[in-house]
Formats: sequence, structure tokens, C-alpha cells
Amino acid sequence: MTGMAKPEFSCEVSVQYLPEQSQPPEGPYAFAYTVSVRNTGDITAQLVARHWIVTDADGRIEEVRGLAVVGHQPLLKPGDHFEYTSWTRIATPHGQMRGTFFCMTEDARPFDAPVPEFQLVFPGLLH
Repeated sequence: MTGMAKPEFSCEVSVQYLPEQSQPPEGPYAFAYTVSVRNTGDITAQLVARHWIVTDADGRIEEVRGLAVVGHQPLLKPGDHFEYTSWTRIATPHGQMRGTFFCMTEDARPFDAPVPEFQLVFPGLLH
């Protein structure tokens, strides 16, 4: 791939438990997650769609797919970043999420930006 600009997005996630949206001990448990997406490549590209896999402690899997993130399809130049917060609910006090952002370069080359797995943990479990 010599001579071609390389598209690449890196993703980081922070999670916060939402007590006001949760009903322990029977559930559900709600969590906000803030995703920071940075264009670490050397070409401008757009985040077009998302695919999340949410797994609870009982192994139940929910897949969430859709265009855009919180209504946006941000166009990121090299070095730019975009941050958004969304939320999810699971039936158990802990679980995890991972995902993929589907992206497109300015010259219409698709690429994926993986979001590494992150944990959803009810704070009451830590004591």
C-alpha cells in the first residue's frame, strides 16, 4: 500500500454507573459511556455508522447497529477528535461492551475502527 494515505481512528471509552436509571438488586443496571474517537491516520475520514455488542453476566448478547453516533457523522481531519456520551442498560450488575465504527475516507475507501472491550460494573460489586 505504498503511496496511499492510511486511515486510522483510535477509540477510548470511560464508563459511569447511572444510579437514577438503575434498579438494584433485581435490575436493570444503567451505564453511561463516553467515547473519544481520534483520527490518528494521515487522511480525513468520516465516522458513518456503529455496531455495538453488549453482553451481560448471564451471557445475554444485545447487538446495536445504526447510522451515526448521537445523530452525528463527524468528519475528522488528521489529529481531530470527536467525543460523545450515550448509555446502555443490562439486566445484571456487570457486563461488557465492545464495538466497531464503520468509517469512510474522503475518497470513499471504507475502514473499521474497533472499540476495545470495556467493562460495565455496578459499584456495589466492588466492596
